[in-house]
Amino acid sequence: MSDEKKLDGELKEGAAARGERELGENAQAVGDPRGERLRASSAGDDKVLRMGTASIPRLITEFAIPSVVGMLINGSYAIIDSVFLGHAVGEIGLSAMTVANPIMIVFMAIAMLIGNGGNALAALRLGEGKREDAERALGNVVSLSLIAAVIVLIIGWNPALVSWVLDLASATPEVRPFAQTFIQILCAGFILQCIGLGVNNFIRTCGAPNRALGTMVIGLVGSVAFNALFVLALGWGVAGSALATVLGWACSCLAVLQYFCLRSDVPMRLRLSAMRLSFPMDRTILAFGLPSFCVQAGMAIVNFVINFQLVRYGAATPIGADDALAAIGVVQRIGQFSVMPLIGIAIALQPLLGFNYGAHNVERVRKTLWYGIGAASSISLLMFVIVEVFAVPIAHAFGISHDGLVDFTAFAIRVQFLMLPFVGFQIVSSNYFQATGQPAKSVFLTLTRQILFLVPLLYLMPVVLPQLFPQFTGLDALYFAAPVADFLSIFTTAVFVAWEMARLRRLSAMYA
Repeated sequence: MSDEKKLDGELKEGAAARGERELGENAQAVGDPRGERLRASSAGDDKVLRMGTASIPRLITEFAIPSVVGMLINGSYAIIDSVFLGHAVGEIGLSAMTVANPIMIVFMAIAMLIGNGGNALAALRLGEGKREDAERALGNVVSLSLIAAVIVLIIGWNPALVSWVLDLASATPEVRPFAQTFIQILCAGFILQCIGLGVNNFIRTCGAPNRALGTMVIGLVGSVAFNALFVLALGWGVAGSALATVLGWACSCLAVLQYFCLRSDVPMRLRLSAMRLSFPMDRTILAFGLPSFCVQAGMAIVNFVINFQLVRYGAATPIGADDALAAIGVVQRIGQFSVMPLIGIAIALQPLLGFNYGAHNVERVRKTLWYGIGAASSISLLMFVIVEVFAVPIAHAFGISHDGLVDFTAFAIRVQFLMLPFVGFQIVSSNYFQATGQPAKSVFLTLTRQILFLVPLLYLMPVVLPQLFPQFTGLDALYFAAPVADFLSIFTTAVFVAWEMARLRRLSAMYA
């Protein structure tokens, strides 16, 4: 059945739900075999219902500011660890973080696979008036997080598997023991990150974006304080930094659970009865979360490939393999940090797009997307100016002091982020398809940037570029792969968005 026919069939049901909500403040929800509907007489429910009626720019501003700041905070964990270790331990600490970085990204990918998928489903269900289904999505996310945490713990403390992961991350003999310590401590605390990050998005869908931000701030403040204590004051090095990160996650996790377990004025509550696993729902959660997972998993795969290529080509230059890993570690941190606010915009749009798509407010869906693209593009342009102008100070801030290594790091930063002003469009657009229940398109667009274009270019550029431009080495050429891949993925995304806009125009005219 076509999307138009499907939407036509659901429109009457959506209209009935909206009409019921418009009966007035004292109206009571009628019986609904699919679940309890939202009521305008409830303060908590009213925060959700306004997503279909309030000013779109105002809603995006309200949701986006806490979301962007929250994602910057989430990305700051790796920045904080790197800064503390760079100054306390030196380049070897940065190299250990570079080796461990793909594993940290995989952890975030799992948390977003479960959390973002469940949140996307909950937003759609709330828009359709299915409160109980939304609560079941929340409960199943927590249960899936517990299962994932057990699997991660078993893998992380299996010596053979950890050794294989370190080999995959191209750990040199000098860096290997430090990276192993860091990874194993994070594995032990993964459940705290999975709930603190994954379930946090549900708070935003409940119409409380500032509260969602607050839970992240608590974790960041805790991580900074514990890093200062463990790394600088007590001299625990890499182990202290990892422990500080886990305790920061714990602070966020407790704040998130307090919101859903102890408050009574929320549209969704975490109930034991809702935590019973449902295979059809869990399959939908994972399908909806797959695009977010692919974003992070793609980053991890790229990191594995880059580390391998850095060791290979760095060993053939005066910089050396270990210093090349330290330099790319800085570039990776800045890259992840610069993308975080763009992901924050996409996450902020998710409940707005999902609710209105579920309620069949087609015109609001289209306007929300374009406002979001404008906001993300403005932020990406600002980030581009910052990294281009302050590339050298950024390298110094991470504890890199060798002049040759500072120059190489600054060069890598400037080259890798050439297409950053346009990346916001690509990220928001690909996440639009996730928020509106079109995960296959979202997954494909996500893979174009991270896998389909970038990974082949990481092998191709070091071979081709030095032949065309002899002034560049194979190591230099690695950094030109990112802007070329970004250009190709942005063009591909633009084609998909043009098709989608035509479809939405047809639906808007049909149901006007």
